[in-house]
Amino acid sequence: MAILKAFKGIRPTKDKAALLASRPYDVLNSEEAFIEAEGNPYSFLHVVKPEIDLPSDTNHYSMEVYLKGKENFEKLMRDGILLSDPSDCLYIYQVRMNGRKQNGIVGCAAVEDYMNNVILKHELTRPDKEEDRKNHVRISNIHAEPVFFAYKSHEELDNFIWNIVNTSLPEYDFTTEDDIGHSLWVIQDEKEIENIIRLFSELKNTYVADGHHRTAAAALVGNERKKNNPNHQGNEEYNFFLAVHFPDQQLQIMDYNRVVKDLNGHSTESFLVELEKNFDISEKGKDIYKPNALHEFGMYLEGKWYSLKAKVGTYNDNDPIGVLDVTILSEKILSPILNIKDLRTDKRIDFVGGMRGLEELEKRVNSGEMKLAFALYPVSMKQLIDIADSNNIMPPKTTWFEPKLRSGLVIHSLE
Repeated sequence: MAILKAFKGIRPTKDKAALLASRPYDVLNSEEAFIEAEGNPYSFLHVVKPEIDLPSDTNHYSMEVYLKGKENFEKLMRDGILLSDPSDCLYIYQVRMNGRKQNGIVGCAAVEDYMNNVILKHELTRPDKEEDRKNHVRISNIHAEPVFFAYKSHEELDNFIWNIVNTSLPEYDFTTEDDIGHSLWVIQDEKEIENIIRLFSELKNTYVADGHHRTAAAALVGNERKKNNPNHQGNEEYNFFLAVHFPDQQLQIMDYNRVVKDLNGHSTESFLVELEKNFDISEKGKDIYKPNALHEFGMYLEGKWYSLKAKVGTYNDNDPIGVLDVTILSEKILSPILNIKDLRTDKRIDFVGGMRGLEELEKRVNSGEMKLAFALYPVSMKQLIDIADSNNIMPPKTTWFEPKLRSGLVIHSLE
């Protein structure tokens, strides 16, 4: 059964919530974060991207950065911008985009569930990024940003959450500059909390949708503290970490596209000849072409768009990994033709999230920075869950979730 724990959340005052809430640390680079937080001393980017308050040549992984984040957090607390709830609560975080709503249960997940594979993953983590987030937790002593979890929809639980949303007013309700709506309800009633936790415990698993590095860091720091505490009881706050849990039926994964620097010595003509071995190719002209089915790709090369349809035999619909279009692209194009073997380390390939649009692919190719681009059909939640359930791992850069959660609306202290 999955564990959900209520906790005393640290939250911004109602009048400062919209100013404080920020995009996640890994969505912006440091320069973008500096621009976004400029002139806003309340932005939570000062806590999760604290290098923006230090000289530009500062090593982003230095102790100075983590200490600055802690200092900025403590100042928000001293100034009364952030306050702790007096009793254990759960929270509902609703995000709205393009007329679609998704309701997340904000509570603490258990380190034990991560270690015992009740919380299932679908991506590998990189040790350097993991260590960065571990240091942030170690020094700041908080889980500053929630991880984004999914669960298989549970009718009674989902209806209970909808009832709260539809019959009560949120504590926060604002729309960000990207036209995404954010609302937060605070659940203080003990009976409501008990009922949500009871229904949640009927879930066999939860799934890391977005935030594998934050999840791993929180769990590993919790384990460290357990080992270093001779009086460990199991109910200490370090045994739990901040998560927002969404039912899978409310979630949407966007396309995660690829751009490549060169044709690995091929001419355009010889490259297309190689592609024809495994794909049916149709030239689509200058208008952007977005794939509309599984196993179909859009390709932009030399100012033209193409449709590539994978031929039967190039994929395995009975294999949770073999059915993925990112697998087909890697095994039939990137590796054998373009000699791109490791998507995590090869500098000749880059990745473009679906929110940027296919215009971004054209822009990067037309600028001369890249030679060609591939537009992919989005992975489904069913595919993600099938892979996690079978203890498989997705190829890198496969899922792009939108809308992104705002950081700073609820914070969990390890103390």
